[in-house]
Amino acid sequence: MGMYPEYMVAPIREDLTSAGFEQLMTAEEVEQALSSKEGTVLVAVNSVCGCAASKARPALKMAVASSEKRPSKMVTVFAGMEQDAVAKAREFMLPYPPSSPSIALFKDGELVHMIERYHIEGNELNRIVDNLQGAFEAYC
Repeated sequence: MGMYPEYMVAPIREDLTSAGFEQLMTAEEVEQALSSKEGTVLVAVNSVCGCAASKARPALKMAVASSEKRPSKMVTVFAGMEQDAVAKAREFMLPYPPSSPSIALFKDGELVHMIERYHIEGNELNRIVDNLQGAFEAYC
């Protein structure tokens, strides 16, 4: 059971799933998605907070929609809801501390780019988009 009622988070989940992100609900799903040693995986740690709504999710959608190079796979976990899935995703993101929202890019099973909450909440939307596009260009 998550911290929030599902009816409240359903539209927030859909904000990313409608843009092509797969919602991971279990630790096993996260393990399977992030253990791949081939290709790139973009992971969004989604959240109900204002900076996720005003910056993280819009930046993710804009960067993916406007980039020539894109990750092979895009997944999301929801902080405050599926705790085991989020905990497993954060294990893969070490040594970075838990951060919601956050965005991680993996290439061939290795973490290659990380955007923490403090990079999101205190930044302009276009700078976050540029950051993501630069990571896509470098690693995808």
